[in-house]
Amino acid sequence: MKIFLDTANVDSIQKYSEMGVIDGITTNPTLLSKETGNPIKTMKKIVEIVRGPVSLEIVATTFDRMMEESLKLAEYGENVVVKVPMTVDGLKVVKALTNKGIKTNVTLIFSANQALLAAKAGATYVSPFIGRLDDIGSEGLNLVSEIIQIFVGYEYTTQVLVASVRHPLHVIESAKMGADVVTLPPEILDKMIKHPLSDKGLDLFLSDWKKIEKDNPNLSF
Repeated sequence: MKIFLDTANVDSIQKYSEMGVIDGITTNPTLLSKETGNPIKTMKKIVEIVRGPVSLEIVATTFDRMMEESLKLAEYGENVVVKVPMTVDGLKVVKALTNKGIKTNVTLIFSANQALLAAKAGATYVSPFIGRLDDIGSEGLNLVSEIIQIFVGYEYTTQVLVASVRHPLHVIESAKMGADVVTLPPEILDKMIKHPLSDKGLDLFLSDWKKIEKDNPNLSF
């Protein structure tokens, strides 16, 4: 399963990319609004420093304007994935972009019906927002399971990109189901890295090594 970082913060992207665990980036207008500076320059910078797919979202709502924005975003780099909302015009845009060889990510997916239609339109990714479903009393992970079952059964090549991840358990359960991608904010990735027993074990190892150094003052690697 691929892991994407859900952020528009360039410093975070550089930091976690150096760890070797990030396969791509997803952004949206909300994430960009949290950063200072020109958002266009920010998006171009992200595309420049990330080798994997970078989802950049259009903000227009009519077909012609959506296509205009999509084609401009695609020019930022070969790794750009145009993020398109799940609407009637959005599906038309997905079909048109797919015919042009431009990758797409259909966002704001909240039902298997929506995911199925996006796949039929040719979407590269569909993004079910599981955390937001949990917020209203639904089981977001059930949606992921339904989409995967449909896509596998009919051999759709569209990838399931799990979004709106709220905690590490969402990541593990998505992986167990066979999701293609999970996109998560930096704070969730931090929680995945840390474990109290890892910290405790490291402290013990370092303490014991200091004892060895004390008994062997000239010791060196």
